[in-house]
Amino acid sequence: MLNQKINIKIDGQNFVAQTGETILQVARKNKIDIPSLCYHPDLKVQASCRLCVVEIAGVKGLQTSCMTKVFDGMDVKTKSPQINKARQINLELIFAQHVEECDDCVWLDNCKLLKLAREYKVKIPRFVDRKQKFPVHQFGQSLIFDSKKCIDCGLCVEMCHRQGVDFLERQKKGNFFQVEPSKDPKKDCIYCGQCLVHCPVGAFEAVGEFEAIEKFLKQKNKVVVFQFAPSVRVSIGEEFGLEHGSIVTDQLVGAIKQLGVNYVFDVSVAADTTTIEEAGELLERLKTGKNLPMFTACCPGWVRYVEYFFPEFIPNLTTVRSPQMIMGGLIKTYWAKQQKIDPKNIYVVSVMPCVAKKTEIERPELKIKGIKPVDYVMTTRELARLLKKKNINLTKVKKQPADCPLGEPTGAGVIYGTTGGVMESALRSALYQLTGKKMAKPDFKAVRGNKDIKTAEVKIADKKLKIAVVNGNGNAYKILDELKQNPKAYDYIEVMACPGGCIGGGGQPMPVDDEIRQKRINSLYEIDQSKKIRLAEDSPIIQCLYRDFLVNKKDAELICHTRYYKQKKGNRVLKG
Repeated sequence: MLNQKINIKIDGQNFVAQTGETILQVARKNKIDIPSLCYHPDLKVQASCRLCVVEIAGVKGLQTSCMTKVFDGMDVKTKSPQINKARQINLELIFAQHVEECDDCVWLDNCKLLKLAREYKVKIPRFVDRKQKFPVHQFGQSLIFDSKKCIDCGLCVEMCHRQGVDFLERQKKGNFFQVEPSKDPKKDCIYCGQCLVHCPVGAFEAVGEFEAIEKFLKQKNKVVVFQFAPSVRVSIGEEFGLEHGSIVTDQLVGAIKQLGVNYVFDVSVAADTTTIEEAGELLERLKTGKNLPMFTACCPGWVRYVEYFFPEFIPNLTTVRSPQMIMGGLIKTYWAKQQKIDPKNIYVVSVMPCVAKKTEIERPELKIKGIKPVDYVMTTRELARLLKKKNINLTKVKKQPADCPLGEPTGAGVIYGTTGGVMESALRSALYQLTGKKMAKPDFKAVRGNKDIKTAEVKIADKKLKIAVVNGNGNAYKILDELKQNPKAYDYIEVMACPGGCIGGGGQPMPVDDEIRQKRINSLYEIDQSKKIRLAEDSPIIQCLYRDFLVNKKDAELICHTRYYKQKKGNRVLKG
């Protein structure tokens, strides 16, 4: 009988557990440390690293705690000479298939593998690295996969499958299995980076994540401008020892200014612009009945998924650019004109929670009069590494607000960082654009939460909208398959490729799980609730933009809109 309470012992202590739970789950719930590398609560059990072995009274041999279900009266030992010896040998074997490049690793400050090596006194390497000649792969301008570092735990393959992509595969090579990108022309990477944040040993990293870390600060004769995404303000603090979800907006600006950067803008302001444009486009499509349902398009991983796997749905994508690209465009047009700076002399750096944004900025159709709106994208992790390298402690810097005129967003712009946030922001504006009225409490709670797919019927004035919010790309095909059977099932659909939305992106601090994602989400809604202005149209900055700059459709099209195209396979081998 499932979910029945039972009694077990772990290291002599009594605990209440539930049938169906594993030993590892019960241990972690009760703060008992059992080492593991291949276990992640987001994914299926892999049982490949064999570090979580335990002894069970009356059961012969060592058992993996990640797979073994508890039973009433179970008596477990997590430490013994036999257990320690097995873990030591398994660690030595893991190091034999992991080429160490510790100074250039996403886990530098928090490496479980090195921590375990010290704890179990493992000699590194005891055995010759068998993967020294394995290849390094690059996926678009977003991801590097160094297969020399891969320990074949299978987490990346499982996550890629969960994302509905199946680009990463386990192939048998002689006596071993190894992870490789698929050669199937029907499969390709969407650059979401979920393989990266679920890899326990740093076999994946973002392109330029560390090698080019100071490139943008050395731009001579350039005005360097930083812009940061909505979700970064509730995640980067974790890299400096703060609680998950800590809100550090003004500290973030202060830290970037200490790098010598003169101007720092908030991408959430551009999200307000995206909201207005997208709400307007939605209402126009509802009026004409063309290209419905409309899909959001601010997530480049989701956009690539449509362009590569489901090109027949490209017309359904909104033509509105992502906030990152709109902000870059505004900086090099509106702000450049105000400051009397040649846009060719402005270098825009985006701090993003997303590795797919690195590929997005290279799209030629996003150029404005031949100029890239954004010149460089660094991840949240990359900025944290740079600040630490410069001995800048985010927790001790002088707080500073983002710069005017592109520094004060509404609550609607800030919640873009969470699943459902784009949808909610657009619905607030759609109601206002349709009726001229504002909600006393502009909350659309039906689109919130971490469910895989949230569906609802929302009333906007005299219109009833059938909406869907898809949390994680692995759930997108379900909606797309439904639309093939019933094209009128929905009017408006939001998809975020990463679980939880941008707060769980491939460029965010690690580790990450549902609990951490939820704390970041809660903080974004806390910011939204605390804002005096929660509707994009009420923002004085946005009102000024539309009065003085985006005054006609041609200007708005140039800065705020784009087109999408069927894509080709885009990975390559760098070495090996």
